[in-house]
Amino acid sequence: MVFLLQFSTNLLLFLNKMNWITINSEEDVEEIYKSSDYAIIYKHSPRCMTSLMAYRQLKSDVNAVPEVDVPLYIVDVINNRSESMAIANSFQVQHQSPQILVVKNGECIYDASHEAISLRNTLSVLSE
Repeated sequence: MVFLLQFSTNLLLFLNKMNWITINSEEDVEEIYKSSDYAIIYKHSPRCMTSLMAYRQLKSDVNAVPEVDVPLYIVDVINNRSESMAIANSFQVQHQSPQILVVKNGECIYDASHEAISLRNTLSVLSE
């Protein structure tokens, strides 16, 4: 339990540094879906060791990325299950956690899950 609390605290510190936006409603998902701009969505489970590993990978990647000009969203798949499923349905991706998506114009143009999650790889899609 202490480990999960530390993980949650570290995740919040990381998210604050990255200026991530928490998805709290299906309306938030709809707004992202309708946007013509790029967005990154990270889906995580605070109960999952694989999510912890992905978080650590993202945390190490953040040092290589001085500034991110793309909105970065996060959804907790446990506490925001309906929003997480709305993401899967809207962007026609299989629900996984952890999972990172790059979306634009209502389409998912990149997704990775579990050990394949890398902020550097995710951001490289934006320059193509």
